[in-house]
Order: sequence, then C-alpha cells, then structure tokens
Amino acid sequence: MVRITKIYTRTGDDGQTGLGSGERVSKSALRVRAYGAVDEANAAVGAAIEGCRGCDQAERLGEVLRETQHDLFDLGADLCVPIGTGRGEEDLRVLPSQTKRLEGQIDAFNADMEPLTSFVLPGGTTASASLHVARTVVRRAEREVVSLLEAEPDLTNSETVRYLNRLSDLLFVLARSANGGDDVLWKPGANREG
Repeated sequence: MVRITKIYTRTGDDGQTGLGSGERVSKSALRVRAYGAVDEANAAVGAAIEGCRGCDQAERLGEVLRETQHDLFDLGADLCVPIGTGRGEEDLRVLPSQTKRLEGQIDAFNADMEPLTSFVLPGGTTASASLHVARTVVRRAEREVVSLLEAEPDLTNSETVRYLNRLSDLLFVLARSANGGDDVLWKPGANREG
C-alpha cells in the first residue's frame, strides 16, 4: 500500500526525478514523458467519466472507465520501473489479461452498432465528445510509449503499447455508444469550393 504524507519534496526542483528503481533522471527523459503521458490519459478518462454523467449509459460507462483508470495507474507504475531494475517479482507489470479484458468490452459495446460508412467526427453528445478527447490523449500516450519501447526495448514491457492501443479503440467504441448510434460522420470535401 502506498502512503503519501508530504506532497512536495523539493527533490525535483533541479529538473530531475526519481524512477521507481531509485535512479535519478531528467524530467524530459523518454521514460518520464511516457508515464507522464499515461498520467494525462488517466486524467482525461476521469474527465470523461464526469462528461458521461447524466447520459443514458452513465453507470455502465463509468464502471468501465473506472476499471481503466486502475489499469492506467498499473501501466504508469510499470513504466516507472524499467525491467530488471526493480525488485523483480514484486514489480507491477501490465498483463495480457488486462488487454484481453478491453477486447471483450470492445466486442460487447460494438455488438449492437451499425458498421461505419465514413470516419466519425469527434462530438455529438457531451459524453461522446469527452470520450473522444480521452481517446486522443491515450493515442498520444501510446506514441510516447512506442518511442520509449524503441529506445529501450529490453527495459520496457511491450504489453503497455498493446494495452494503450486497445484502450483507444475501446474509447472510440464507447464514444459511438454514447451517441446512441447517431454519429457525426465526416463528409470529405464538404466545405471546398469548386
């Protein structure tokens, strides 16, 4: 269990931060940027929960999104401790079963939706717009984690990328679901003059 008694430590005032392994690195390091982007994604998911309040599926969406927030904390903890630098078996790692759970949720929410005939514009209901914002923030986190994985493949759990990829897919499906099948579709060249 984590116990936090003091919020500020002053140890990061020089632009350095500590990884879960105890190593001090620059706050601009790829690993810090990656787990920082995951933290942003978690905050965006939290905002999406609030954006879904009052919608027809608020309870169901909130439950799925809260589960996701716990996974995103796991993912950040995973990235914070490079493979082989922590305590070993005690290190928290994202597992394929977590990604698989997302796939099941995608399939369940997508089962009753019509196939798309065009790309979807982010928006529609407030709930859908909030979920689309979360989806794009997760995509950015995924790009950061991919950069880290490319730079430090032996120190980074590749399941983190799969999880984020699937999470963005889930958020897309949830956004469509929140629109109740009334998606705002892209009309290519709609505003071009002849």
